[in-house]
Formats: sequence, C-alpha cells, structure tokens
Amino acid sequence: MTTEEKLQHFLEFCMEDARSRSAKMLDEYTAALEEAFTEHQQNAIRRAEQQVELEKKQIERETNKKLSLEQINIRREFGKKQDELKEKLFQELLDRLTEYMKTPEYTTLLNNQARKALELADKDFITIYIDPQDEEKLKDLSIPQSAELLVSEYSFMGGIRAVIPSRHILIDNSFQTKLSEAKRDFRFDLKDIMGGEAND
Repeated sequence: MTTEEKLQHFLEFCMEDARSRSAKMLDEYTAALEEAFTEHQQNAIRRAEQQVELEKKQIERETNKKLSLEQINIRREFGKKQDELKEKLFQELLDRLTEYMKTPEYTTLLNNQARKALELADKDFITIYIDPQDEEKLKDLSIPQSAELLVSEYSFMGGIRAVIPSRHILIDNSFQTKLSEAKRDFRFDLKDIMGGEAND
C-alpha cells in the first residue's frame, strides 16, 4: 500500500469516525432536547391546569358571593313583603274586632271574661277594668258587689283587665295585649304562601 493510499485510508477512517461520533453526539443532543421539550411541555400543561383550577375556584367564589348577595336581597324583599302582608292582615283583624265590639256577642264576651276573673279571685277583692270606649256597656255587665268595676283611664282596645291586689295578680284579657302577642308570634307558613308543599 502506497503512502498516498495509506493517507487516503487514514482520512476515510478519520472521516467515518468523525461522522459516527458526530451522529452519536447529535442523537444524544436530540434526545436531550426532546426530553427537555417533553418536560417543558408537561410543566406547561401542569401550570395551565393549575391556572385553570385557580380560575375555576375564583369563578366559583365570585359566583357563590353573587348568589349569597342575591339570596340576602331576596330574603330582604321577602321579609319586607311578609311585613307588609302581616300589617295588612292585622289591620283587617283590627277592623273586624272593631265591628265585633258593636255586637251583643262582645258584651257576652266581656261578661264571660269578668266571670272567669271573679272565679280566679274566689273570695279576694278584685277590680275589673273595661276600655273607655266600652263605658256604655257598664249597665250590661253583671258584676257582684264583691268586685269593683271601673272604666280604665287608658284605652286597651277592648276586652277586660283585672287586678287582685291581695295576690298581686294582673289578669290581662285586653285585645291590645292579645293582638300584640299574636303579632309577635305570627309566622307565615311557606306552603301557604307558595301554594303547595313547603320545602323542609
């Protein structure tokens, strides 16, 4: 083999070796790049998913906040409407009581209330008060002499009030107190308002 052939053979060998190492390095570099790209892609997907989750939670919080505010407004409006209806209802009740107080049944009621108060007093002295607007009914009330029947200085909208001083007992069968208690304890039943079954 001549020197020139040897050099040619050496050159080819070196070139083949360089190409082989270059290809290997290129493969390793490409694999490293692909691995870095895959990792970067996975990180990007994970960050995107986290961002979506954060945004979703933020939207849920804002939606819940808006819903809560809307529920508060609905409850407030519902409460206002209930109060209006309650006032209307009790005004109508008051009007009916006023009409009832003009009937003979009302005088019977006063006599019954007075009789029950006298039974409670037994033999103790009792003072029975009627409302100033019922003064003309004094003659229609049958009260024994062991009791004092007076017209109150203050209106209590009808009915009677009585005092048994010896036992420190106040009997309050006034319409004012009964209406006040009824108004305080009155609640609308949702199924009546909604026209069906109430949701428990």
